[in-house]
Amino acid sequence: MLNKIFAWWNGATIGTLFTIAKRGRYVGTDEIGNKYYEAKDNSSYDGRKRRWVVYEGYADASKVSADWHGWLRYTFDLPPTEAPLPRRAWEKDHLPNFTGTPMAWRPQGSLAAEAKRPAATGDYQAWTPE
Repeated sequence: MLNKIFAWWNGATIGTLFTIAKRGRYVGTDEIGNKYYEAKDNSSYDGRKRRWVVYEGYADASKVSADWHGWLRYTFDLPPTEAPLPRRAWEKDHLPNFTGTPMAWRPQGSLAAEAKRPAATGDYQAWTPE
């Protein structure tokens, strides 16, 4: 119970869940499990309906895909559940930012990588000023 009161980084707090129940309307869920809501009334400072996301697990903004991000920032009027963005053949699936996690990419030779740095091949010639 204390986790729901104080731990905003691990899902929604009680205050957020209360606001959602009172003022929010469920809009949809993305492929990761994040849930998106929109206010029932226009009570925002600029007269638009407020929009928000409740993250699945750890709260990280990079977990929001481009189509949902566009809806959250009022770039698109309709959510991706009603008007999905067309996918191009070359587009890859959305991945969150893994920097600082065990799943982060570490190039060969990096101090954080498990593999050893490849041996020098001798094809390098140092530059010296004339």
